[in-house]
Amino acid sequence: MKSKKANTCDHSCLMCRYVLRDWLGQIDLQRKNIKLKKGEQFIIEGESVRGIYFVQSGLVKVHRNLGDKETIVRFAKKGDIVGHRGIASEPTFYPVSATALEVSQVCFVELPFFLSTLRINPELSYRLMLFFADELHLSEQKMANLAQLSVKNRLAWSLLLLHRIFGGETEDGDIGLALSKKDLASYVGTTYETFYRMLGELVAIGAITVDGKKIFIKDFQQLNRLASEQGV
Repeated sequence: MKSKKANTCDHSCLMCRYVLRDWLGQIDLQRKNIKLKKGEQFIIEGESVRGIYFVQSGLVKVHRNLGDKETIVRFAKKGDIVGHRGIASEPTFYPVSATALEVSQVCFVELPFFLSTLRINPELSYRLMLFFADELHLSEQKMANLAQLSVKNRLAWSLLLLHRIFGGETEDGDIGLALSKKDLASYVGTTYETFYRMLGELVAIGAITVDGKKIFIKDFQQLNRLASEQGV
């Protein structure tokens, strides 16, 4: 990883958006910009927590190993926080890993400085609390889906979620991410072969179209119906 102090920052990340304006100067003094190559891992599961990262550009996957299988917990885009799962009242370890899916740049601040920032900036603390609550709710929903939904239904739910987070208001239904089928399978929680077969079934019923790594939702009503079916 190449690390350096940067003179410019658009202050668009979660931390910079919600701190006091006078505190931005302290962040500029403490932060380090890290340039990442595609496939470069910058957080390793089980390592001692060093600090917190914010994505400035590119795309990052947050993942963990369950036995010999990789499970993708979430994807992080510009402005998102990464490494926060390692925050605890006592010294701890990262419970997840993080890897760049494309050429990316992240901003790093050491954990003691970030904790001081939370104490001094109540709005940031409030926003981070809401973020943790949303992430916990989403994690619980994904766990319930693993037990209650078939792979096809989980795939439908996952595509709708990715479109909501990354697709924005795109009129063509683009989910907003160009991911490998292997990474999508890890995100849904299944094997590549099963994922590929279920993807083909969604294409066959006209719910989605696939163009290389891009996936477009064509029938939101069908996907919503599949995503809400249980025990199928």
